[in-house]
Parts: sequence; C-alpha cells; structure tokens
Amino acid sequence: MSDLASYRETARIDEPPKEEDLVLRHAPLVKRIAYHLMTRLPPCVQVDDLIQAGMIGLLEAARNYDAGQGASFETYAGIRIRGSMLDEIRKGDWAPRSLHRKVREIAQTVASIEAEQGRDARDAEVAERLGMTLDDYHQTLQAASTQRIFSLEDVAGSDERMSQGLSDTIPGPLESTENDDFRRGLARAIAGLPERERLVMSLYYDEELNLREIGEVLGVSESRVCQIHAQALIRIRARMRDFVE
Repeated sequence: MSDLASYRETARIDEPPKEEDLVLRHAPLVKRIAYHLMTRLPPCVQVDDLIQAGMIGLLEAARNYDAGQGASFETYAGIRIRGSMLDEIRKGDWAPRSLHRKVREIAQTVASIEAEQGRDARDAEVAERLGMTLDDYHQTLQAASTQRIFSLEDVAGSDERMSQGLSDTIPGPLESTENDDFRRGLARAIAGLPERERLVMSLYYDEELNLREIGEVLGVSESRVCQIHAQALIRIRARMRDFVE
C-alpha cells in the first residue's frame, strides 16, 4: 500500500462518524426508550408520537455531540431522546389550570402542616384545611396523577437541564455542589416518606412496575395506588420546595 493510500485509510478510521451514520446506528435506541416509557404512561399517549419526538432528539444529539465531554454518544443520545419524549408528553398535558393550582395548594398545605406538627401530614387534615371532603381530595390526587401534571422528573428538573452538562460545558464546582446537595435532599425526602408511599415509589421507579402491578403487590386497587403515588410526589415536592423554587 502506498504512503498516500495508507494515509487515506488511517484518516478514514480516525474520522468521527457522520451525523447520518450515528442516527441510523442508534435508531433502535429510540424505539427501546419509547416502549420503556409506554409501560409507565396512560393509554392516551401514542407510542408513534414518542418515537417521532425521540428521533428529533436523536438528530439533535448527532448534530451537537462532542466526544471531548467524555460521555459516550449512546449515553448522551439517550438523555436527549428521553428529554424530547418527555417534552412531547408535557405538551400533551390536558389538565385544566385549576388542577395545577390545586396541586400547588396541596403541596403548600402539606408543607405547612408538617412544619407545624413535625410529622407526616395526614390525608384527612390536608383535606380539612383545604375545605375539601376526603373523597374530593383523593379524586384530586387521582386526577393529578392520571393527567401527568407532575412527576419525579419535574421535581428534579428538566432533562434539558441535565443534558446541558454534556452538550455545553462541564459543571463548575458550585454547580456540582448544588447538584450533590439536591441529590442528598431528594434522597432524604424519599427516605422520609411514610412506609407505603416509600414502597410505591420503590416499586414504580426502582423495580419499574406499573400501577396495576403495584396494586397486585399491595392488595389494593390501581386507583388507590395512583392516589398514593400522587401523594408521595406532592409530599416530596413540599419537602423539596427550597430546591424547586
């Protein structure tokens, strides 16, 4: 092989993959993430919509990826794909403003009661302070959870913000400290949940069971699991308000 041919071959090997190659190679990753998310979403969400949004995220990842940041392309693309899908889900949020407002009121009331009493706020006293019947309170929790107006991702911050550390700049010491503080605070908030709420969170986020499967484990209805899950998220939101705000 001539020196010129050898140089061309070496240059071809060292040349980073083109955008089209990255997209084609990682297209199956989009479907995998979409179907994984579908197991945790209401039936109104269409998998094709998630895949379409995920492909946009993959294209953006291929366009913006910088190997110098230290993350593999698959790791980086996975974050951007999932973020695009979550953005698409949030765009489809059909919950009325009154429900969003009610959830904020519940979180504030939970925080007030727990600060006053030094213990977990009980459903009945939260409902009473809000001037609601217990049934109405539980229905509000179920509506909030079913319509996906908040989630653990919303408490933690957007995927876009998480991916910026990979796509833009490496976080500085202050940002890293703040992230570490947040993680510790979130861990404390989850660990301090009432036992049943903590179990639901573990089964849903760690074991990745859906609400129906969790109901079978706990021996309660899917709607009751939905309420417990929503209550846990509201309690976490109340305890993490300094970080969220």
